[in-house]
Amino acid sequence: MSRPEEIAPPQVFYGDVEAKKYTGNTRVQNIQAQMTDRALELLQLPPGESQFLLDIGCGSGLSGEILDEDGHVWVGVDIAPSMLEVAIEREVEGDLFLQDIGQGFGFRPGTFDGAISISVLQWLLNADSNTHSPPQRLTRFFTTLHSALKNPSRAVFQFYPNSDDQVQLITQCAQRAGFGGGIVVDYPNSRKARKMYLCLMVGQQEIPKGLDGDMEVDDGARRKSIQNERRRKREASRKKLKGTKGLTGKEWVLKKKDLYRTRGKEAVPRDSKYTARKRRVQF
Repeated sequence: MSRPEEIAPPQVFYGDVEAKKYTGNTRVQNIQAQMTDRALELLQLPPGESQFLLDIGCGSGLSGEILDEDGHVWVGVDIAPSMLEVAIEREVEGDLFLQDIGQGFGFRPGTFDGAISISVLQWLLNADSNTHSPPQRLTRFFTTLHSALKNPSRAVFQFYPNSDDQVQLITQCAQRAGFGGGIVVDYPNSRKARKMYLCLMVGQQEIPKGLDGDMEVDDGARRKSIQNERRRKREASRKKLKGTKGLTGKEWVLKKKDLYRTRGKEAVPRDSKYTARKRRVQF
């Protein structure tokens, strides 16, 4: 079966129909949540602190919802307009940018506390036009990302390479851009559960180890623990939001922002006449 990146460029493959189909698929949602949770583990963020994160290839905001549940503020970039339109319809919390990551980023140096990316990096390995050179696009991507991250910090990419040569090309471009770190492989002996992560570091840090052992017991128990923790958070949020039933528009947004401030979440936007105004994708 052909891989999506071999069929069409991402902005073409993820059109209106595919974007909604992808977002509404329960299996996709579960897998995305598991990989996002693992990426957050590998980031090794300070416990209990809200961080400012970049979601690279954010799509319709499935990973962003996990970041939000963990109390983080995030910015999402994606090349597919249809995916971002679905994210806007779902009223995700992150700020969204239409961006070809192969052209690099324009963020100020040291903007983000970390970055994650789920199932995106392999798209940069394809030359979708005569002007596309995978090594050049990877170099531009990693160089500008390195600049946008604080020191110390990390960027974690879950990706699906086609060969060892692709892994080598990616790691070489990342190292030349100034990153340390390397590849982390979870469950290397399991064909079904095997996942590959590129864990990049700004500043001197130790590379984490991949998960191994009994996948059925280890990963199942881990997922159950994470799900229970998220359930507790949702229950706590519902209790604090008691009385919001029937609220719509600006009233609901103001109530939610008050909840974030109560949690101690940083960088909650100030209330203004623009609060709850529908956002557009930023070009």
